[in-house]
Amino acid sequence: MANSKQLARLIGPTIIAVTISETINVHIWANNTAAGVHLNGSLLFLGGLAIIRSHNLWIRSWPVLVTLTGWFIILLGLFRMFVPEMQLEGANNTTMVVILSSLVFIIGVYLTIKAYSRAI
Repeated sequence: MANSKQLARLIGPTIIAVTISETINVHIWANNTAAGVHLNGSLLFLGGLAIIRSHNLWIRSWPVLVTLTGWFIILLGLFRMFVPEMQLEGANNTTMVVILSSLVFIIGVYLTIKAYSRAI
């Protein structure tokens, strides 16, 4: 559980900052290149892999959300690496971007609350 809290203390605030900054600056994806999206995917893949290597915990409690976040980041990274053009096209659908960003933001807030709460 301590490892889960440590990772959630990193992942939660990072998700919050990234979703807010990407939502505010959604226009940057329109000016991005496939190479930039591919690089972004490579970094996401690496980050997700690091999470899974240190936390692949499948239990019926909140720490499973750390594991699921790691797997989601891996899949998102692979998606951006293998079909960067599709990512660029998807950025034009502002409604979908806002909905997905909101969902990911909520997960970040939940992880942050769980990570910094006194209860174990």
